[in-house]
Amino acid sequence: MRSRGVFLSAALLSLTVLAALATPSCSSDEPKPPENPPENPPPPPPALDITNPVLSGDYPDPSILRVGDTYWATATSSEWAPHFPLLRSTDLLHWDLVGPVFESEPTWSEGNYWAPELATDNGRYFIFYTAKKKGGPLCVAVATASQVSGPYTDRGPLVCQELGSIDGALIRDENNTLYMVWKEDGNSRGLPTPLWAQPLSEDGTQLIGEKKQILLNDVPWEGQVVEGPYFIKRNGWFYLFYAGAGCCGRACNYGVGVARSKSLLSGWEKDPLNPIVKNNESWKCPGHGSVVTDPEGRDYLLYHAYSTTGSVYVGRQGVLDAIEWGENEWPSINSRRGVGGKVLAKPTAFFDDFTTAALIPGWQWPKSRAPSTTLAGGVLTLAPPAAQAADPLGATLARSTNTGNYTAEAILEVGGLPAEISAGLAASGDPANGLGIALQAGKVALWTRRGNTHAVDASTSREAPGVNGKLHLRMTARSGHLYRFAVSGDGATWTDVGGEVNGDFLPPWDRGVRVALTVGGNTGAAARFDSLRITPE
Repeated sequence: MRSRGVFLSAALLSLTVLAALATPSCSSDEPKPPENPPENPPPPPPALDITNPVLSGDYPDPSILRVGDTYWATATSSEWAPHFPLLRSTDLLHWDLVGPVFESEPTWSEGNYWAPELATDNGRYFIFYTAKKKGGPLCVAVATASQVSGPYTDRGPLVCQELGSIDGALIRDENNTLYMVWKEDGNSRGLPTPLWAQPLSEDGTQLIGEKKQILLNDVPWEGQVVEGPYFIKRNGWFYLFYAGAGCCGRACNYGVGVARSKSLLSGWEKDPLNPIVKNNESWKCPGHGSVVTDPEGRDYLLYHAYSTTGSVYVGRQGVLDAIEWGENEWPSINSRRGVGGKVLAKPTAFFDDFTTAALIPGWQWPKSRAPSTTLAGGVLTLAPPAAQAADPLGATLARSTNTGNYTAEAILEVGGLPAEISAGLAASGDPANGLGIALQAGKVALWTRRGNTHAVDASTSREAPGVNGKLHLRMTARSGHLYRFAVSGDGATWTDVGGEVNGDFLPPWDRGVRVALTVGGNTGAAARFDSLRITPE
């Protein structure tokens, strides 16, 4: 038996039924007992031919669940809304973004929307997630649904320890008691990071009983952290996949470890070969994932890693690897050589001409700053919330990038745009950090915002070459953090604006850079865009 997301193989079931139907009857008309299975059953079919990343772009802490013949996944959204993308696949390799779990942040919370974990139990669906309580610490909370696609109803926090509580996971113990396991965030204050287990009510919405520590960071490679627990049951063992060391940023040193025990609450031993996934030439800082079993019985780990070329500027991307089980019953992944599979040669381009009735999934904005968006006649009208209208970046509508080298082009309608309004195209880290080009009062110029200090580079200011009321804006990124900007009246003849701008200050420690449309500058600010195109180089 396995826990969570592991289902009886449809292929095996069909073979069993066919064999039973083909067995001749005895003279008593009673069916003959089935023959004993062979001592050495045939091996499972070969693993998928994987090209990584399977989730291209900023998809940290991915969680996966199989329901029937469909796979579902979600990931950390951090400070970008809407929160927790929900993705769907039929083959583990190609994924469609179908929408968010939460359109707006749960009312009890104020940030740090991390590590959503999909789970199912007795026909119910759960997402255990991390968020910061208003005026309080990090908490593990839960949302529930009657089907995996949602809608999800938030049930609020389950645990909020003083040091912070993150990374909830669901498991039933050897006595069939429902438990949640989570990490106490001791590393936030230089303390150890225990994994706790505590019984859950049968509806999964309330902790009961006493908590017990089951794992601690006590091996050198783990550094200050063990986190991101995920459990499966296999051949009488509980297996706990976890991440260790530093997850994020240029100095990250993350890796994947595994431990096992016959009992949930005691007896855990760590694989002496940990970490079972670490850096290689194509990927670095792999970790924090979950396991899924396909209909043929093959196990896969979906987890995140930084591309060594896109680095922190793209963010942590979703990668997939088959799990191999040795004769010693320990799992291995790509023979401990790091993330496996081929490397995606050229990520997918993005284009939106705003001809749909509503925004297509994947557009994001800073939490608590949802802009106004209206689509009509192939035009997006973008406006900031009233509280941020005076900010030149009051409305920030963004797309995740999937490579460090790309060109982004937007078409802005300039006819009738009031002189006090600023509108443009940007590379956005968060509301306090960005850089870009903007049109205001008929002129374009470059700007930077660093540590919430906004500065327009007057030396780059020039008349906007609008043609037929439209201005084309172009941003070219190199190595993830070096940017050049240009403008055009017709989209064919381009004029550079300023020189190369260094944006290495942009990515927050846990996020990648976004391409953003921006509007603001005064009460009632609004601007109209015809399209956005992002082309990987």
